[in-house]
This record gives sequence, structure tokens and C-alpha cells, in this order.
Amino acid sequence: MPYCVIDGLRMHYLLEGDGPAVLLLHGLGSRGEDWMPQIVALAGAGYTALAPDLRGHGKTDKPPGPYTIHQMADDVNGLLERLVVERAAVVGLSLGGLVAQSLAVRHPARVRALVLVNTFARLRLARRRGWSLFLRRGWSMVAGGMKKQAETVARELFPRPEQEGLRRIAARRLAENDPAAYQATVWAVLRFDGRRDLERIQAPTLVVAGAEDTTVSLEAKQELATRIPNARLEIVPGSGHATPLDRPEAFNRLLLEFLRG
Repeated sequence: MPYCVIDGLRMHYLLEGDGPAVLLLHGLGSRGEDWMPQIVALAGAGYTALAPDLRGHGKTDKPPGPYTIHQMADDVNGLLERLVVERAAVVGLSLGGLVAQSLAVRHPARVRALVLVNTFARLRLARRRGWSLFLRRGWSMVAGGMKKQAETVARELFPRPEQEGLRRIAARRLAENDPAAYQATVWAVLRFDGRRDLERIQAPTLVVAGAEDTTVSLEAKQELATRIPNARLEIVPGSGHATPLDRPEAFNRLLLEFLRG
């Protein structure tokens, strides 16, 4: 399995394809392999897909907290440096979108283009329903640990009967998270505020919003598209928070069209 040690952090990653680099940054409680539909599509279209497990996730080390989003961005920059990737298009989902924003601000020469998926500059939950889901996630973790919390989140991500397979996989992978590392990442997300830095992002940017996302408000995504120079917003019908997984064909089409453009 491919690993790199970045400032003492042993970081796991997936690397497939041959061509311009596309860095894929996963969401909270996820891991690089959850980008597999995009890894296959990108490699088949002449790109190199790089999908790391972020600090505290997957097979990457889980050091004691606290964590910060800027720290995670520096981890990723170190990985690109070790792999001799001078520039990459960076795709970030939710938590990964925060890391992508930080990377674009702190290490702008690394970022050729930016794709921000169901993410935000400052956490704004999707109205009353979003707060209800957030509180229910927290209570399920307190009451039943990672397994119960994982089941709650998986049902929110994939609520439809035909999504049972995706729901089962998500619940299993989320339950495998280290509780302390997961909580450290949650606090990093809650503390992050990138609003003052949005105008500093110079990479061409595509903001992708699932039309049925109940986790992050559409207003938060519209803010990204409005305040980042050279950004545009695309809304994916029939998609929730996990757009790359629940609408992979539509998402891959948008992604490849943007990269080619």
C-alpha cells in the first residue's frame, strides 16, 4: 500500500492513471477509496487521480488532537511535494472542500483548478432540518458510539430504498472511524472560517451543489460561487450531500467538462 511520511504523519493514498494530476479530498469520516467512481473515470480520461486519506481518517495516522483545517491542507501540500506533483486540480467534498480552500490560499501555486462540492466557507446548516440532523448525529454518537452515529449519518446521506447498498457501505466505513480523531476533525470543521480568504482564491473554480443536500445550505454554496473570483455554480438534481456517490455519472460529466475547459 502506498504511504508517505509528512512531518511525522504517515499518510495513505491511492494513485491511478497517467496525465495531469487531480487531487481528490474526501468528506468527514470518509476516505480516499470513496472516490473510486471518480478515480476510474479520471484514469480512463487521461488524468492521474490522487486520493489521500486525510489526517485522522482511513489508513492515515490518527495523532491526538486538536486538528485544524490549515494543518490538513499543509499535510496534503507535503504529500504533493513528496510525490513531485507541482500543480493539481483539487476536488473537495464537504470537509475536503474546506481543505481545498485552505490549500488554494496557503499554497496557491499548487492549485491549477478547484472543484468545491457541497461545502462552505463557514458552516451554515440547511435551515431547521439541518440543525435537527446535526443534533441527532451528536446525540447518536453519545448514546451509541461510532456504530450508532454511523447508521444515523448513512441514513441521512442515502435515504432512498434504492440506495441501500450505498447506505450499508457508508455505515460500515463510518463506524470504523477512531472516535477521538473523528471528534477532533468535527471541532476543526466547526472552528473553520474561510470567508475572509475567498477573494484570495485565484484558481478557476466550480462549485457543485446537490439539489437535495440536507446538510449544507444552498446559500453557503452560493456564497462560494459569488465571492470566489472566476467561480460558477452547478446544481445537480436528485442529489444529496454525497453527490460524487449518489449521482456519479452526472458529477463525473461536470468534472471532466470543467477540467477540459
